[in-house]
Amino acid sequence: MNLTHRHVEVFRALMLTGSVTRAAELLHTSQPTVSRELARLEQVTQMRLFDRVRGRLQPTARAFALREEVERSWVGLEHIAAAAASLRHFAQGRLSVVCLPALAHTLLPEAVRRFMSGHAQASVAITPLDSPLLEARLTEQRCDLGLIEQRDAPPGTTLLPLLQADEVAVLPAGHPLLAKRLLRPQDFAGQPFISLAPDDAYRQQLDALFVQHRVERVQALEAGSAAAVCALVRQGLGLAIVNPLTALELAGETLHVRPMSVRIPFHVGLACPELRPPSPLREAFVTALREAASAVRTRLKRNTAA
Repeated sequence: MNLTHRHVEVFRALMLTGSVTRAAELLHTSQPTVSRELARLEQVTQMRLFDRVRGRLQPTARAFALREEVERSWVGLEHIAAAAASLRHFAQGRLSVVCLPALAHTLLPEAVRRFMSGHAQASVAITPLDSPLLEARLTEQRCDLGLIEQRDAPPGTTLLPLLQADEVAVLPAGHPLLAKRLLRPQDFAGQPFISLAPDDAYRQQLDALFVQHRVERVQALEAGSAAAVCALVRQGLGLAIVNPLTALELAGETLHVRPMSVRIPFHVGLACPELRPPSPLREAFVTALREAASAVRTRLKRNTAA
C-alpha cells in the first residue's frame, strides 16, 4: 500500500473541515489538488472514505475509524514539533536531573536558583524518583545528572561526592531535651519516637544503634519520609532522627534541630552517566550544586550550634 504522508495530511484536513474548499485553504493548496489526492487515497486504500451528499463530503464509518489512527500518529508529530520549539526557545540548552524526592525540595532548589542566575535562557527538568528507579534511570543514560544517597556508583555512571553530613535529632517546641546542646542515644530512653518505614536503610541503622546502646524507645508512630516524620514531630507526637537537609528545610518555631553525640553519616553523591554525551550546561550546574551544598553545611553548623 503506497500510502504517503500527503495522503494522510489531506485526509485529516478533510475530516477537520468537511469540505474540499476549506481543506484546500487549510493546506494552502488548490481544490483540484485536494480532490485528486483524495481520489488517490481511496484508490490506495481500496475503500470509499467519503460520500458526496449535496456537494459536501460525508465521512463513512471507515473514515471515522481511520481518523482515530491518524490522530494518534498526529499527536506524536505534534510532540516532536513541541520539542523542537522548546529547543529553539531554550537556545542555551536543556539539562535533565533525577534525584531522590527529599532532595527535590531541600538541596536542588537552591542549586537551580544559583544556576539560573547565570543561565536565564536555559531549561532544567527535575524528576524525583525513589530507589531503585532512580539508579535504573541513571544506568539507562536517560538523564544528564543524578543525586543519590548511595556510596556506590550505579552501573554506567561516575559518582562524585557532593555533601557529607550527619543525621540530626528533631524535637517539638517546648521539649525538655531542648535544654541540651548535644543529644546522646541514652536521652531517647522511654521517649515517644517517630521512625521511618521498616525497610528504610536509615531506619535499620538507627534501630541497630539503639540496640547497641541498650536504649528502649516508645515506637508508636512511623512514616514513609523524613518530611512526614518532621510533620508528626511538629505536632508534639514524639522525637525523631532524620537527614539534615529535611531538618534544616522544616526547622522553625515548632521544630528544633539538635546534633547527635554519635555520628550517623548522611551522604549525597553526584552521579554522571558515562555513555551519554555531556550537556554543555553540566559543568555550570555542578558548580551550582557544590555552592548549594556548601551553603547547607554553613546553615547546619549555625543551626545546630544555636
